[in-house]
Amino acid sequence: MKGLLNVFTSLFSPSGKERGEVDAAVLAAFRERCRTFKRLLSSNHEALQCMARMEELLSGDAPFGMHTVNELCTRTGTLVFQMVRLLERLDGPGAENVSSPDSAAGPDVDSKPAGNAHAALQARFREIGARVTEALRAPVSAPDAPPVLRLADLDASMARVAGGKAANLGEAARALPPDVARVPLGVVVTTTAFRRFMADLSEDIAARITARDAGGPEAGLDTAYALSSALQQRVTAAPLPDDLAASLREAVAALASETGGAGEGGPGVRLALRSSAVGEDAAGSSFAGQYRSVLGVSPEDAPDLYKHVVASKYGVTAMAYRLAHGLRDEDVDMAVLITAMIDARCGGVAYSTDPAGSSEVPAGSGAGRVLVHAVPGLPKAVVDGSLDVDRFELDRATLEVAHVHVAHKTARLAVDAGAGVREESLDESLADAPCLSAAEARAVARLALELERHFGCPQDVEWALDRAGVLYLLQCRPLQVRAAREARAAAPSGAVAGALALGGVAASPGAACGPVFVLRKQADALRFPQGAVLVTAQALPGWAPLLAKAAAVVTEHGSQAGHLATVAREYGVPALMGLEDACALLADAGEVTVDADRLAVLPGRDEAALARSRPRSAGLMAGSAVHEALRRAAEHVVPLRLLDPDGPDFRPENCRTLHDVTRYCHEKAVHAMFHKGGDVAFPQGASRRLSCGGKTMQYWIIDLQDGLDEAGRDRRTVRLEDVRSVPMLALWRGMTAVQWAGPPAVDAKGFMSVVVEASMNPDLDPAMGSPMAMRNYFMISRDFMSLQSRFGFHFCSVEAVIGERDEQNFACFQFKGGAASMERRVARAALVGEVMAEHGFLTEVRADNLYARIEHLPAARMEDALAILGHLIVHTRQLDMVMGSPERARAEADKLRADLAAVLGGTAP
Repeated sequence: MKGLLNVFTSLFSPSGKERGEVDAAVLAAFRERCRTFKRLLSSNHEALQCMARMEELLSGDAPFGMHTVNELCTRTGTLVFQMVRLLERLDGPGAENVSSPDSAAGPDVDSKPAGNAHAALQARFREIGARVTEALRAPVSAPDAPPVLRLADLDASMARVAGGKAANLGEAARALPPDVARVPLGVVVTTTAFRRFMADLSEDIAARITARDAGGPEAGLDTAYALSSALQQRVTAAPLPDDLAASLREAVAALASETGGAGEGGPGVRLALRSSAVGEDAAGSSFAGQYRSVLGVSPEDAPDLYKHVVASKYGVTAMAYRLAHGLRDEDVDMAVLITAMIDARCGGVAYSTDPAGSSEVPAGSGAGRVLVHAVPGLPKAVVDGSLDVDRFELDRATLEVAHVHVAHKTARLAVDAGAGVREESLDESLADAPCLSAAEARAVARLALELERHFGCPQDVEWALDRAGVLYLLQCRPLQVRAAREARAAAPSGAVAGALALGGVAASPGAACGPVFVLRKQADALRFPQGAVLVTAQALPGWAPLLAKAAAVVTEHGSQAGHLATVAREYGVPALMGLEDACALLADAGEVTVDADRLAVLPGRDEAALARSRPRSAGLMAGSAVHEALRRAAEHVVPLRLLDPDGPDFRPENCRTLHDVTRYCHEKAVHAMFHKGGDVAFPQGASRRLSCGGKTMQYWIIDLQDGLDEAGRDRRTVRLEDVRSVPMLALWRGMTAVQWAGPPAVDAKGFMSVVVEASMNPDLDPAMGSPMAMRNYFMISRDFMSLQSRFGFHFCSVEAVIGERDEQNFACFQFKGGAASMERRVARAALVGEVMAEHGFLTEVRADNLYARIEHLPAARMEDALAILGHLIVHTRQLDMVMGSPERARAEADKLRADLAAVLGGTAP
C-alpha cells in the first residue's frame, strides 16, 4: 500500500492554475474530496470482505477460535467507523481526523454534532456496536459449590459444577440396580475449586493463548507445543491456596479410610485421578483421551497430581480439540474426579451398539449387537490403543454371544505396588485365551444396555472386573454413531483384488484417498501434511490433533474402542486399526485409498470405493460456543436490510446492522461526490461523458490529473482518443475487443431463479429506477484508474495503477451480484475466478463475491491483465443464469478462454 499512497501523493499535489479553468484552491479541494472518497471506498471494500469472511466461517467447517471472532468484529467495526467519519468529511461539517475505535465495534465517540443530514449515524453506530459487544460476552460461569463433593451426591444436572464425566458417573450410580454393576467410591474437586486455583493464572494464560491465535494456522504445531509446555509448567508450578489444599487432603483421607473397608483397596489403597471438564463426555465432543488421567496415586500425592490433571487442559491435543469444536478456553472449567482404584482382573470398553453404523438402532431397541472389548488387567490398554484386544459381539435382544475375536496378548497393565501402573508379562497360557467367559461378556453387555435405557441414547462404557468377579462401572458417555450405510461391502477383506494391505477393524467407517505419511515419532507430527493418510504403529490419543488434517488413519495396533477411534468418528475420518505390519507395507505406497468398510488399503485413487463412502461429516463448529458467539455478533453485522436508497426509510435511524451503515455511507458518499458537491464547489465540467465511435456511452470520466489530453479537458463529451490513462485504455481494450452477443439463452429453471430473486429484493428490479442502473464512473489519471460500475443486478469495481515502477503496479477487482439464485451466483464466481487464476490473478471467492488481485508486473503485462478484466466485466454479467447446467457452464467457460486468447493475441474480431 505504500506504493499506492505515493501514487496518490503525486496525483493530488497542488499544481497551480490548470489552463485557467479554476483556481488552484478549488481544484485542490476537489482532489481532496476524491482522496476522501477513495478512502471511503477502500474501507467499504474491506468491511464487506470481513462480513463475507464471517458468513464463510458460519457456513463452513473450518475450526476457528474466539480470537478470530473478536478480530473480525473489531476490524469490521473499525472500518465502518472510518466510513462514518469519512462521510461526515465528504458531505458536511465533521471531525477533521479519522481515528480507529478501540472496542470490538467502535468507541463511544464523544464527537461534535455533525451538523448535516447524517447526524444520527454515529448514534446508530454506537447502538449497534453495543449489541455486538454484548453478543461476544462470555456466559456466566458455573454456580459456586463446595470445593469437594462426594460422587454419591452427584447427578446429571451438576455437570457445570462437577464436569460431565463425574456428573454422568454420579447419575449412573443412582440409577443402576445393585445386581448390574457397582461404581467405585469417589469424590470430585469441583469447578469452584478450579476457578479458585486459577484466579491468579487465568489472565496471563489468556494473553498467551490470544498471542498464539493471532499467528493463525500458519503458526504450526511447533508453536503449539511450545505454548502448551509453557502453560502446563505455569499451572503445575503454582501453589494451591491453603484452604483448597486442606479441603483436598481431608477429602482424600476420608476416601482412603472408607475404601479400606469397601473391598476396593486396603491398607495400600491407590486412587485414580481423572479429568472431568465442563463439556467432557458430551454428545459430539467426548474429549476422549485429550486430558490426563493419573492411575495408581497414593493419597498423599493427590494434591500435587491434581494440578497435573488441571494442567492437561492446556495440552496440545486438548487445545486443538477445543479449537476444532469451537469451545472457548474460558468456557471449559476443569473438575477432577478422584476414585478408588479397582484391582482389575480384566477391563475394557463396551458399546451398546455398533458406532460404525452397521447396526445403528434406536435406543432401547432389541435389534443389532452390543460390542465388548476386553484386555487382561486395567482397561487403560484398550482406551489408549497400546495393546491388542479381545472383541465380543452379542445380540442385543438375547445377549447371546454371536462372535468372538481373540487377540494374541503378551502383556497386561496392573497397579504398581509403589505408585502408578506397570506393564506385566502375561502367562503364555493366557495369551490366546479370551479375557471373559460368555457369562461375563453378557454381564458387561447388560450394563451397557441398562445405561442406554436410562440415558436414552447409545452408550460408550468403560468397565472393570475385579479379582472377585465384581463388575464396576468406571465411566460412561454418549456414543457417537454413524448412520447405517445402505450397501455395506459384501466381499470379505481377503477378496478385495489388488489391495496393498488387508485386515484390521473399521474403527471409523468410510473411504478416503491421500498420500501415505508414516508417523514413527512425535517430531514427525510437525511435518504432517494436509490431506495425508496417517499410518502409525499405535493408536495413541496424542495423534488426535492431526485428524483435522488427515484424510484417513491406519494403525498396526488399537481397536474400535480406543480414544483415537472415538475422535476419528467425531471428525468423520475413516480409520482402519489393528492392521498388522501397516507401516512396513505402506511406507513407500505413495497415494492410496483407505476403504475402512472393506478393511482394505488400495493403491492410488479408487473411485469406486470413494463413491460408496459417505461424505465426511459436517463440521464440528456448528452449535459450539465460539460458533454461537460469532452467529450472535453476525446478526448485528452481516444482514442488509437498508435496501432502497430512494425510499423514505433510507435514513440513519433505520440502520440496524453494520452492513446497513456501510450501505448508507456508500450511497450517500456517491451522491455527495457525483451529484451534490457538499461545501466544496466542483470544477466546471469535472464529470464528462465518454463517446466512442461517435456513440455516447453510459460512462462518465473524472480527470484527476493528466488522464485526458488538452482537447479532452475542453469538451463536455470526451472522445476515447482524448483519454491518456494507461490503465483505463487497457481495460477498455478488453471491454470492446469482442462484441457482446447479449445474455445467454436461459432455461426454465434459470429464468425462474431470476424471477424469484427479483421478487424477493425489489431493489434488484431495473424497472423501478433503483441506483443499480446508476452512472458508471471512471476516475483517472495518467497512471491510475478507478471504475465503479453497476449494471442491473451486477456490481463490479476495478482499481489499477500502471506506471514505470513494477513494484507499484497493481490491479484489484471485485465482482458480485446477479439475478439468479445464490447457488448459481456462487458457481459463476467460482468459474470466473478459475479463469482468472489461469492468467496469474490471485483470486478469492466468498459466497457470490469474487475478489482478484495482480501486482508487481511490468507495464505491458499489467495492460494485458486489465484487458482480461475488461473482457470479463462485459461477458460474464449474466453468466449466472446458465450455471444450473454443467454442460452450459463448461461451454461458456471454454468460450471465455478462447475469446481471451484472441484478445491477448490481438486476433479478436
